Amino acid sequence: MKKLFLILSCVVIFGCSKNDPKYNCNFLLDVGVNLTVNLNLPQYNQLLFPVNAVRVEGFGNRGIILVRTNADSILAWDGADPSHTPSSCSSLTIVGLNAVCGCEDGNEYSLITGTPLNDNPQPCTLKPYRVEAIGNNTYYVSD
Repeated sequence: MKKLFLILSCVVIFGCSKNDPKYNCNFLLDVGVNLTVNLNLPQYNQLLFPVNAVRVEGFGNRGIILVRTNADSILAWDGADPSHTPSSCSSLTIVGLNAVCGCEDGNEYSLITGTPLNDNPQPCTLKPYRVEAIGNNTYYVSD
């Protein structure tokens, strides 16, 4: 019994990792996000179909990018480049399934994985938000 307790204790202690906000890189603010998305509304209609992305302004640091990856899941990312301090050029633009920064360096990120693309990878990944299905083509996005 003591061995079982020791094994379970080790699993709990070593299995849990600290929440390291690498995505943030100290440039983006931790803003509260509470957004309900109804896919039956025209502005979100593209998200009814896989491999589509929609930008929602007024939430997060510079809006939120929602991505339908397959028939069952939607991802949400902050619409600001995590490798820049917020500025007029740091908003990300949706280009297919990538997000491109408007600043001179043109940082590019995958909207599927949130990781940087191209030969010069950035140290930060896109800032993710939690997405929960709450029924009948409706999702709740939060931080």
